[in-house]
Amino acid sequence: MAEVRPRVVINASSGMADWAVTAEGPVRLAMTAAKSGSRLVHVSSDAVFSGTRVHYDESCLPDPITPYGAAKAAAETGILLVQPDAVVARTSLIIGDGRSVHERTVHELATGARAGALFTDDVRCPVHVTDLATALIELASGESNGIHHLGGSDALSRHELGILIARRDGLDGSRLPAGLRADSTLPGPLDVRLDSRATQRRLRTTLRGGHQFLMPTA
Repeated sequence: MAEVRPRVVINASSGMADWAVTAEGPVRLAMTAAKSGSRLVHVSSDAVFSGTRVHYDESCLPDPITPYGAAKAAAETGILLVQPDAVVARTSLIIGDGRSVHERTVHELATGARAGALFTDDVRCPVHVTDLATALIELASGESNGIHHLGGSDALSRHELGILIARRDGLDGSRLPAGLRADSTLPGPLDVRLDSRATQRRLRTTLRGGHQFLMPTA
């Protein structure tokens, strides 16, 4: 940072529940960015919310229930204390063109290459990686600061999302096993829907919903 002195830094790193990486690392980066006069855009997560109220806009305070969510929430707080003009951009499930973890899981389940299930009660607002990247660059290039939400416009369960991915990729969605996260031992919130409308009104970039960006191309 001292050598390059970048105009903008977009922090998309994560160490999951590793506190030193996910909580402390971004705050140290914010301190360094402030010293070098760099604008900071930090990518955060809907994991900062418990799902208790389901719908979350930018005014909602974090109430994490997992170590990862707690680390992300701590990073948000520290960054905005150190650099109040930074942008904290919360996002949801990130979907690409076949390369995301969720897409690979759908392919493996649909072809019988792995066991498991896609939850029908685990709801998020998936976003396409291109939309997210474009929105982050737009925020970095502007004068906005504080909390922004960058989720897609559709709330989908992981199973519904899987069906859309399978349809796009020519797979048999009926082969995707369904289950309930509430019946599993996996920790974490169930239904977290990022309300991104306030941020969307400030952006030229459209944060498409899964029904739109997962439409079959043929």
